[in-house]
Amino acid sequence: MRAVRAVPDVLGWLLDPYAFEFMRRALAVLLIVSVVGAVVGAFVVHKGLAFSGDALAHATLAGVAVAFVNGASVGLGALVAAVVTALGVGWMRRRTAVSYDTAIGILFVAMFSLGILVLSRRTAYTPDLLSFVFGNILGVSRADLVGALLMGAAVLLFVWAFYRELLFVAYDPAMAAASGVRSALFQYALLVMIAVAVVVALKAIGIVLVNALLIIPAATAAMLSHRLSMIMLLGALIAAAVSAVGLHVSYYAGVAASPAIVLAACAAFALAALVSARRGSARRSPAYAPPGATGVRSAPDGR
Repeated sequence: MRAVRAVPDVLGWLLDPYAFEFMRRALAVLLIVSVVGAVVGAFVVHKGLAFSGDALAHATLAGVAVAFVNGASVGLGALVAAVVTALGVGWMRRRTAVSYDTAIGILFVAMFSLGILVLSRRTAYTPDLLSFVFGNILGVSRADLVGALLMGAAVLLFVWAFYRELLFVAYDPAMAAASGVRSALFQYALLVMIAVAVVVALKAIGIVLVNALLIIPAATAAMLSHRLSMIMLLGALIAAAVSAVGLHVSYYAGVAASPAIVLAACAAFALAALVSARRGSARRSPAYAPPGATGVRSAPDGR
């Protein structure tokens, strides 16, 4: 009888937070971020562009600041700044001798410094501005939810429509170009996808922690599977699970939601690392291998 009575108690513990509309909106946005972040994060982890998500998140400060001081949409400003930075990185990588990391590092500090410079002229900050910096998942509005849904749907639709080309370019850009794929175009598209994914997560997690949901779930999934499509699926499930855990910890412990979610993601990564080590699979996954490595050439068949 105790076990029977315990079931409603557990269900109540799980469902009670969602009696509030703001918690339901928070969960909905986090589910969108989880799916988009996992899909884009799989490419990011494979390409070794983990720094790009963090850099693009910080680069959005320039757009956020300019929009804020001019009374425009802060979200739109963040999107424009992220896309401009992503395109700038792609241009520098193709037209100059600098690497991705160098290009990202230069544009990141330039845009971030511009944002600080603009904000230094103001003495007061609104909650809307601060939510982009530190995250405010519990303050997500219906407009934020719709915006995240539309941008997330655009990213997922693009990946679905051009999955084979993106896969080809991600694994071997030179071979993709030789096969007739517009390699340069899709490399730019990949960077723009990262930028949009970052903006989708900004209001929920904030500039400081946004890279966590882009990288950690995908990196965790990459230790459990070698197939890119499976990494995307597992990454989405992992991100959704840690988001729910983080929300519950925030609700019942009275702590900030964003860092609680990130710490839950880190715990999931640590658990996956232990499982991988116990299975004798701790050696480098093909998902992390550089283009041209053994076994990578077969990837464009959709795996």
